[in-house]
Amino acid sequence: MTATRKLLTIICETDLETRLGEDVMRLGAHGFTVTDARGRGSRGLRDASWDPTANIRMEIICEERVAETIAEHVRAAYSDNYAMVLYMVDVSVLRAEKF
Repeated sequence: MTATRKLLTIICETDLETRLGEDVMRLGAHGFTVTDARGRGSRGLRDASWDPTANIRMEIICEERVAETIAEHVRAAYSDNYAMVLYMVDVSVLRAEKF
């Protein structure tokens, strides 16, 4: 049996990893996954060849209200000063109690 949860993805500068991880857990997520990310956008090439241009992708699967709370906090606290993309999609998960 599957259950629907939200997948909140945050792509941002590596400098935010520790602070975001603390925020995400404090705001009700049960966990998150972080991977390196590369790309090009309005703020130029983010190629991860050196720390100031490195990005991460943080993925959080959680209940909708938690995802919305995290997204709003991240937007308000960080988006004015950091390169950042946030998006949410519905996902079907097994073992819903984990999320």
